[in-house]
Amino acid sequence: MGVLTASLALTALGCSGEEERERTRGNATPGSAYAFPQAPTVPVGPLDPEIDAAITRLLPPALGGVLDTEVLGRIAKSGDARLGWLVSDLLRFYQESTVENDALVSAFMRLTGVDVRSDPLFADGSWRAVTDHMLAWDLPAPPRYQERKAEVYLAVEPGWKPFFEDDESDIDWRWVAWGGVLIDNRELGDPNPCFSGCIPALDDPALTRAAGGDWYPDDAIVFGVAFGGEAVAFPKNIMEVHEMVNISIGGRRLGIPYCTLCGSAQAYLIDTVPARFEPLVLRTSGLLSRSNKLMYELNTRSAFDTFTGRAVSGPLRAAGVALEQTTVVTSTWGEWKEAHPDTRIVARDGGIGREYEEDPLGGRDDNGPIFPTGDVDPRLPVHVKVVGIVSPGDIPIAFSATEAAAELEGGEKVELSGVELVLDGGGLRAQTSDGEEIPAHEAFWFAWSQFHPDTELWSR
Repeated sequence: MGVLTASLALTALGCSGEEERERTRGNATPGSAYAFPQAPTVPVGPLDPEIDAAITRLLPPALGGVLDTEVLGRIAKSGDARLGWLVSDLLRFYQESTVENDALVSAFMRLTGVDVRSDPLFADGSWRAVTDHMLAWDLPAPPRYQERKAEVYLAVEPGWKPFFEDDESDIDWRWVAWGGVLIDNRELGDPNPCFSGCIPALDDPALTRAAGGDWYPDDAIVFGVAFGGEAVAFPKNIMEVHEMVNISIGGRRLGIPYCTLCGSAQAYLIDTVPARFEPLVLRTSGLLSRSNKLMYELNTRSAFDTFTGRAVSGPLRAAGVALEQTTVVTSTWGEWKEAHPDTRIVARDGGIGREYEEDPLGGRDDNGPIFPTGDVDPRLPVHVKVVGIVSPGDIPIAFSATEAAAELEGGEKVELSGVELVLDGGGLRAQTSDGEEIPAHEAFWFAWSQFHPDTELWSR
């Protein structure tokens, strides 16, 4: 069985001389954590020619489903811990194969000198445990890593080729993992599901007035966007299926990605780009960057950092495109429509004749991250929802959403570094002290903090 066939059968779950700070992995339960061992030392410079040649021999048959354990053993004997990244990439597609899985785990332990089996998470999956260690240690990638990762990944999805071809890209390939689905390359407005196994974006969905949204429970979550004199509510259950919407609101064109793994819905203005580019169309690539969806633009095949809106590969990266954000409010439907009586809501069938379950994911993300994240910021439990803002002074700031809402409901002021929160229906917005809105959105703490590691954290 080749890597492509095997991978589609898997279930999608993405200084020297100084004492290192303790690196830990937190869980959904406060106070529980795993301390990563000290990072192994790594060599600098090129690979040993014999090891480089061994990798060249290893990969082609491995991509066809035959892992040469003898050659793998020679590679592991090098003790070059940088090659742990390559082991991680192969494990992503071999974790269901006992013999090959065991051989790759043994290779990782020999390369790094760390018995990863002592990690409590190992029993739930060797790939995540191995990758968590590599991310936490922040080891450099080995020479030719992008080229070799491309060899592995393009055997799964050739549509990812443009991302790998940009040698000047700002993608950190160490962070990138397969999310369990393939690329959504359907044309704008295609109403059909992804027969190839992608997450299908919803383009220009049908909208109904609030009164026509009585099919959606008042206590269910919506992601609300109020922009240009219009308000639109996006039901969470529909967003969990599509994870991306392209739509016009208030006379502007918006792209709205929802990363279920990060608990983060965002809204980007996609109609302000250099004139030589067509209007942007956002899609889900099927790849993750440290557990956050890696979105891309359909016409240019340019990848974007979903959290920041900055193009990281392709023509849009070369043009320096960074998308402007506007606020997404996470609220209950009942509270949102009370605060915005003229709101519209995505139609029950999305305008494409589809039926949506009330809880498509079935609580999949309730117990913490399910893809590798490495070490975490211990100031909050990983799955606490925060409202994240980058202030006008480029300072990242986060507020615990639940605590901030409670303070505001009690008549208290919630403010940090010149940014204050205000209530909007059942959700929160951010503004400056003189009332100017600042783009904001909610996310799980582990996600916000890993993309904004210098975040200032509000406390009451």
